[in-house]
Amino acid sequence: MPPTDVSTTDTEPDQPATFADLGIDKRVLRALNDVGYESPSPIQAATIPALLEGRHVVGLAQTGTGKTAAFAVPILSQLDLKRKKPQALVLAPTRELALQVSEAFERYAAHLHGVHVLPVYGGQAYGVQLSALRRGVHVVVGTPGRIMDHLEKGTLDLSELRFLVLDEADEMLKMGFQEDVETILADTPEDKHVALFSATMPPQIRRISKKYLTDAAEITVKNKTVTAANTTQRYLQVAHQQKLDALTRILEVENFEGMIIFVRTKQATEVLAERLRARGFSAAAINGDVAQAQRERTINQLRDARLDILVATDVAARGLDVERISHVVNYDIPTDTESYVHRIGRTGRAGRTGDALSFVTPRERHLLKAIERATRQPLTQMQLPSIEDVNVTRVAKFTESITGALGSDQIAFFRDIIDRYELDHDVPAADTAAALAVLVQDDQPLLLEPEKVEPARVFDGKRDRDKGGAWDFEKGRRRDRDDERPRRREPGGKRTRSDVPMATYTIAVGKRHRVEPRQIVGALANEGGLNRNDFGHIDIRGDHSLVELPADLPPETWTALERTRISGKLIELSEGGASAPARSSVPTKKPRAKKPRD
Repeated sequence: MPPTDVSTTDTEPDQPATFADLGIDKRVLRALNDVGYESPSPIQAATIPALLEGRHVVGLAQTGTGKTAAFAVPILSQLDLKRKKPQALVLAPTRELALQVSEAFERYAAHLHGVHVLPVYGGQAYGVQLSALRRGVHVVVGTPGRIMDHLEKGTLDLSELRFLVLDEADEMLKMGFQEDVETILADTPEDKHVALFSATMPPQIRRISKKYLTDAAEITVKNKTVTAANTTQRYLQVAHQQKLDALTRILEVENFEGMIIFVRTKQATEVLAERLRARGFSAAAINGDVAQAQRERTINQLRDARLDILVATDVAARGLDVERISHVVNYDIPTDTESYVHRIGRTGRAGRTGDALSFVTPRERHLLKAIERATRQPLTQMQLPSIEDVNVTRVAKFTESITGALGSDQIAFFRDIIDRYELDHDVPAADTAAALAVLVQDDQPLLLEPEKVEPARVFDGKRDRDKGGAWDFEKGRRRDRDDERPRRREPGGKRTRSDVPMATYTIAVGKRHRVEPRQIVGALANEGGLNRNDFGHIDIRGDHSLVELPADLPPETWTALERTRISGKLIELSEGGASAPARSSVPTKKPRAKKPRD
C-alpha cells in the first residue's frame, strides 16, 4: 500500500470533536481532562488514530502544534505495564526538549499507575540513569548521543522496543546526529512502529522515512500562518550600539512576566545577562557551555518567578516551555526564518497570548522582509519608549511599592521611630519620608534625565574654548595650545591620532562605579601595553564608558585586557559604540579554538 497523505487544517469539518472520539485509553483520557485538554489539535486528530492502528507516521508540523501529545497519548494507551524493558524510545535533539517530553509523558500517565519514564541526556550523571534502567522503565526519552553511549556500553536494552519516535528530526540532523539516528533505527527491532516529526522535509529526512518507514501515513498540518495568531509581533529599528539602552527602556515600560532574549553567540548571552543585572534586572544566561545542573536550576527559577529574564542562544532554548514566558525579544534578529519561528514559539503557546519583539538595525532590513514573507504576517513597527514614558512608569512602580509596604506588620514600629524623630529634630514627617526614599534609592536618581555631554567628563584632542587646550593624559592636565598634536580625518572617514586610525570601544564601567579618566587610562595603558598617546576621546556614562583607541589593537592587547579590572569590575572591552556586546575581549584577527556546537 502506498504512503497515505493526510492533510488537515485548523478548521477541518470532519475533525473529531473530542479526545474520546479517538479511542484512546480511558485512563489517559482522564489525565487529558485533568490538564484541561478539550479537543484535539489537527496534528493530534490525524496522528493518534494512525498510531493506534499500528502504522508508521511522518508528521510535518511547526513547533507549538501539540505534536508531543500526538505521539505520547497513543503510546501510553498501548503500553504493557507488566514488562520492565523499554517499550518506547523518543529521540530529541536537546536536553531541554527531552525533559519537556518526559514531563508530558508523566502528566498524561497520571492515572496509569506503575508507568516509569526516564529522561536520558548528556550532562546528567550515569548513576541516576543506570539505577533507573536496572529497576525497569517503560519509556525512555533521550538525546541521540547519550542513547548511543548506553547502547555501546550495553546498559540500555531495546530488544523489546515497540515504539520509536524522532522528535524534531530536521533539527537533529542539523546538529550532526544523522549517523547516530540511523544506527539506532537499524539496531532496534524491525517490527517497531516509527513516528517521525519534523518542521521541514529536507532530502535527508525524506530518505530516512523511505528507508525505515513502510506504509507510512504522511500527515501535514497546513496552517494559515506558521506563527501563533495570538502572538503580537513587533520590531524596533535601532542602531547596533544603542541596543542595550533601547532594551533597558523597553524592560522598564513593558508589562511582562517572564522573558527570553535571544542572541547569536554563547559569549553574548553572558555579556548581556551581566549588563542587565548591573542595571537592576533579574537575568541569567543559558548556553551550551553552562553545566546541565545549572541549566535546570535556571529554568526552574524562571518557572517559579525567581528569575524574570533568560538570555539564550537558539539551541539552548530549544524545547523550553515555561508558562510564564510572555515575551520573546530577538536582541539579535535571526538570519533564517525557521529560527525566528522557533524563537517566538516559546511564547503564545496553548492558547496563551504572547509578545515577540525584534531589534532590527538598518543593515538588517532585508532579514525583516524575509521573515514577513515566510510567516505571511507583517511585523508592526514600534517606537522607542521616551524618557517621559520611563519616568511615568518609575513613579507608578514607586508609589505601588509604597502601597504594598503599608500592609506590612512593621508599619507601627517604624511609625513610632518617625514620630520620635519628628519630635526630637523638629522635622516634618513628610520630609523624613522623603529622606527615607533617598536612602532606598541609594543616591541613584529615580527619574531619567536627557543625556547630556558633561565638559568635565569628556576629553578629546580638540581645543576647548573655555580651558584653552586639550587634555594631556601624561601630565594629568590640559596641554597648552602650542603643545597640541593635530587630529585629522583619513580619506575613509576614520579619525586619526598621530597618523594612527582610531575607533570607539566600550568598557563596562561608568559613573555608577565612580571611575575617572585617569583610572581608565592607567588601567588600559598598564595592563594592555598601550602608550598614553594611544588614547583619544573618553566619554564616561552611567554604567559604561566610550574610549577611543587605535582601530587595530593587537591580539596580545585583547588577551591582556580580558582580565583587566577598574574599581574591582571587569571592563569587558568590546569594539563599537555604547553598550555593544558583540565582541567582548576578542580580537578581530585572533585565531579561535574550535568549540563543540551549542
